[in-house]
Amino acid sequence: MKHMKKHGILNSDVAKLAADLGHTDRVCIGDLGLPVPVGVPKIDLALKRGLPSFQDVLGMYLEHVVIEKVILAEEIKTANPDQLAAILTQLDDTVAVEYVSHEELKALNKSVKAVIRTGEDTPYSNIILQSGVTI
Repeated sequence: MKHMKKHGILNSDVAKLAADLGHTDRVCIGDLGLPVPVGVPKIDLALKRGLPSFQDVLGMYLEHVVIEKVILAEEIKTANPDQLAAILTQLDDTVAVEYVSHEELKALNKSVKAVIRTGEDTPYSNIILQSGVTI
């Protein structure tokens, strides 16, 4: 008899990604318009505009992965302050927050383990999460 997971991340690609991360590995959670660099795996969760939301995916990810640093686009401060406030609310006090230009964030995505695409349709709803360590 096959068993389905009852708890945690149900998407098999995201669950495997989270389980395989090492210290300082990076993953991007992005909105529906974020380009994914050639060669970087894309885990596409988008069903339609707004589903799933960036906050839903970020919240689930943060429940299962230790994060030591996040990188956000500087532009989110003025173009999407409500999203920024919601992001900062979800982060532990120990998480470092770095801001770079949106262009630099897109360039940094060339070295992430994967980009998780959400259905989010608000500007600059993208974050790079750097894994921490539990020991």
